[in-house]
Amino acid sequence: MYNCVVKRTCLTVIMDYICYKSTNPDMKKIYTLIIFTFLTLSVLRAQNNEYRPINPAMPFLRVAADARSAGMADVGIATSPDVFSQQWNPAKYVFSETQYGVAMSYTPYLTELVDDMGLLNLNFYKRVNERSAFAFSLRYYGLGGFEFRQTAFDQAREVKPNEIALDGSYALKLSEQFSMAVAGRYLRSDLRLSEVEGAVDARAANSFAVDIAGYYQSPEIAYANFNGRWRGGFNISNVGPKISYSSDNTQEEFLPTNLGIGAGFDFIFDADNRLMTSLEFNKYLVPTPSDSNGDGVINMEDDYYNKGFVGGIFDSFGDAPGGFSEELKEITWGLGLEYMYQQVFALRTGYFNESNDKGARKFFSLGAGFTFNSTTIDLSYLFSTSRVQNPLENTLRFSLRFNFGDNFTEF
Repeated sequence: MYNCVVKRTCLTVIMDYICYKSTNPDMKKIYTLIIFTFLTLSVLRAQNNEYRPINPAMPFLRVAADARSAGMADVGIATSPDVFSQQWNPAKYVFSETQYGVAMSYTPYLTELVDDMGLLNLNFYKRVNERSAFAFSLRYYGLGGFEFRQTAFDQAREVKPNEIALDGSYALKLSEQFSMAVAGRYLRSDLRLSEVEGAVDARAANSFAVDIAGYYQSPEIAYANFNGRWRGGFNISNVGPKISYSSDNTQEEFLPTNLGIGAGFDFIFDADNRLMTSLEFNKYLVPTPSDSNGDGVINMEDDYYNKGFVGGIFDSFGDAPGGFSEELKEITWGLGLEYMYQQVFALRTGYFNESNDKGARKFFSLGAGFTFNSTTIDLSYLFSTSRVQNPLENTLRFSLRFNFGDNFTEF
């Protein structure tokens, strides 16, 4: 997801810059050309039979937008509920212990190169009663400002490419231990530089998507030396029509439709100490890009661009040119741990792994959380262990959560 975000940002914005012959951009963005060169080489490499990463549109939807999950290596499907559950598994909201929750977070991107690129996330949920809850969220991914001139003496035109996701969800308990949820999402991706004079074939892309999620939480179970609780969940997210940035819809791209499955166990040592463990697997429900006609490139003549989003979901389980072994490489996994002391202090860590042939994202993460009354502050930090640089390296991320209203006791 992270490498996809940078790739789409650079390819879309900088290619438009080249096409419209802008000769004097804002100097702080010059460094982005270096990234563009590197990623162009990566795209060319993706044409061979050994390296086929899946790069759908709007990949920011798969980036951890909150510091708690980021501190556990982007694990969140089967963790305990919090205000940010909308992105990971909205079915968790009906197991929240408070009636209301509000949260916000901001994730800066490429901080070593620019200072105005980042992901903003706002969330709200309300638990209506013992069986139901609803939630709303907004994610805004801003690429910062770009200045364009036809000549060095022209007045600059500033454009600010951005992407937006506006969500709403409803969760319902089907039993005391299991719930399901549906979420709807409006999507807008405005990466083209349509405000530049002379721009052609440029428009913002709009679409919608839905999520279907489920969550299981067992009662507290007494073992020999501790109590425990099992958790499990799934989320089929971003299911929706393909989008196009061209006015004639000649090239449509898949949304980052994803299947996530997670499981976890809480070690409850006493009233003050508990350790939550969670293991999660994710797979894009998007076809594998491949050169089906054998002309040496992946373009509009290949089957990949001619598949619909529904057919692409089913094909994604068996269309990899490398067979079953390549399909397994398209599955990422993450392991997260969270130690909680007296419900006021948390330490987190995790590890994320992706195949070298499918993006090569590998990283450790650390995080912490501090709760005072109804307010929680979370922070996280990422350490890449891959040969591919992560845009969130050397970045400290923060999020803020507020929980208030009536309390609900589960089991």
